[in-house]
Amino acid sequence: MVSQREKAKREFRQMMIAIIVIAVLMVVAALFWLHSQGELRVHMVIATILGVFFSVLVGTGLFALAFFSDKSGHDQQVTDATRGRDKH
Repeated sequence: MVSQREKAKREFRQMMIAIIVIAVLMVVAALFWLHSQGELRVHMVIATILGVFFSVLVGTGLFALAFFSDKSGHDQQVTDATRGRDKH
């Protein structure tokens, strides 16, 4: 039987793959839009790729980590540990 933590890890990996694909699509869309507005320069392309990709990756990745923490049982372990400590 698959443990709760293993299932959460598998779901997190799948979520991160989807996030990376979405980030790449967002970069392509941003570059397409910039190209439609005028000439693309090398520094603009590099800044767009890095800025859009890492912004999407960090923003959604942090949410994915929060969901992973909850699904894997880490949050419950902390809650249980602090409840026991508060009773003393």
